[in-house]
Amino acid sequence: MKNTHHPLGLAAATVSVAALALTGCSSGGADDGAAAAIEAPFAAETPAASGPLDRATWMLGGEPTTLDADIDATTADDTILANVCDRLMRVQPDLSLGQGIASAAEWADDTHLVFTIRQDAVFHDGSPVSTADVLWSLQRHAAEGAAESDEYANVVAMEQTAADEITITTSQPDAILLQAMAGDGGIVWNPRVIEAEGDAFGGPGAASACSGPYEVTAWEAGSSLTITKFADYWDPEVDALTDEVVFRWAEESAIANSLTTGEAQGAYLENAGAATSFAGSTDVSVFQGPSTNAWVLEATDRGALGDERIRKALSLALDREGIATAAFGGLAKPWKTPVGSGAWGYEAEAFEAAYDALEGAPAKPGEDDLAAAEALVAEAGGPEETIVVASNGSSSHNVIANALVAAAKSIGLEAEILVVPQVQYGDFYSDAELRGQADLWPDEYYISKNDPLGFYKNGKSDASVNFTGFADPEYDELVAAGYAATDDAERAEITIELQQRWVDHAVWIPVVATPATLIMANDVTGVPSSAAYIYTPWAASLGSAER
Repeated sequence: MKNTHHPLGLAAATVSVAALALTGCSSGGADDGAAAAIEAPFAAETPAASGPLDRATWMLGGEPTTLDADIDATTADDTILANVCDRLMRVQPDLSLGQGIASAAEWADDTHLVFTIRQDAVFHDGSPVSTADVLWSLQRHAAEGAAESDEYANVVAMEQTAADEITITTSQPDAILLQAMAGDGGIVWNPRVIEAEGDAFGGPGAASACSGPYEVTAWEAGSSLTITKFADYWDPEVDALTDEVVFRWAEESAIANSLTTGEAQGAYLENAGAATSFAGSTDVSVFQGPSTNAWVLEATDRGALGDERIRKALSLALDREGIATAAFGGLAKPWKTPVGSGAWGYEAEAFEAAYDALEGAPAKPGEDDLAAAEALVAEAGGPEETIVVASNGSSSHNVIANALVAAAKSIGLEAEILVVPQVQYGDFYSDAELRGQADLWPDEYYISKNDPLGFYKNGKSDASVNFTGFADPEYDELVAAGYAATDDAERAEITIELQQRWVDHAVWIPVVATPATLIMANDVTGVPSSAAYIYTPWAASLGSAER
């Protein structure tokens, strides 16, 4: 689930915090263009609020595209939907899994997952949330072409089996289906509103089809979106402290300026490096927390990158340490895999040990790494065509793209940068013609599971984001076996093997891992500092830092 179009990944409470508790690295001198290094506390939550707020302004990195997650869901969309829409299950601030509209969930046997549906929730139009409404919602998510339909790949039937009960039948055991119900694939919709709104649903002015602690009360296209506390929310444990939250959007520099001037109270940053402008600030604080985010270079089969030897060579030559400093001011960590340690929601020690043993993605390439890379290039026949790496022009993308160009040059390859407008950049995932213009592009990727298996399924031969054409029948069989492995130790062993195969074939080139990064004015507090903000009603705990 990429950051341009899909939600941020979450993990369970057992995440190894040490693996991503980043301290400020020393940056280069002013003449090297590196961002100033900064230290940020690493935790799942910020200090609890002491009092309520009438109104808060929160910044987004871009305008929401739609509030219909079955069509699409950008990070901005989900940051809002997290407060507006309930899900079958709910992600907690510490990234563990809790109850949502389902008051209970249990596997009756290997292929039957039974949900007990609470009967006291109401939609924003005042109508009750019925068990039939929940079933309709799940069927909409699972429909062919829906953005979340892949979460239902093993589902063969869904039916209401009692007044307050829904049973999902799967073709095989599915170890991560329940976790998916805390993501956009578990949103509970009001079918009557969606049917009445038709094609207008999800856009400015459309009625709310949700039951969350806030409802959208205004959306001025191109300007702002406002959510207001829903007085009849069903969960007394989620009693919103802030009556109204106004969302505005801007580029990174403008977001920083809005907090500096006091026009806004906070923002979850898509680029951790943007937080470096608050080093030493007495008015704004920076927080980081667990996530599965990793910046990667996604490769296509357009040209030279269709050869895994070239991908492996570039991975060996890439200066990840330099990228972490120059693009992220030390608020990122050189990383060997395409998914962050926030996904290690179980068997964390096993995943950490396997990660430490991986080779092929050095933090900073040494002479041996470069020699190995040059040997791979020679073995591949030294492709003569110029490698094209895309960038959307942002600082982080530009740093990574330039580092790739430098890595290519260091091992005898030529590379150049193709600048693609940011509004078009996300189309690399859906537009084969656009992908045909570049060999690889940098992006931040994350998953919506507390299990790295939820990422490594992307290496299947028929996976929608397997753009290199990587095909390994044994890999495909391992993915299926991983889903069927309900024992954590067994599933971890399978997933570690998938991780090794992914890295061995350099399906994507990993760059850095980035924790969730929050900037917030010191007069407010209470929100999660973890990646939970994408799925949990984070604004409900936002309040005053002063009594």
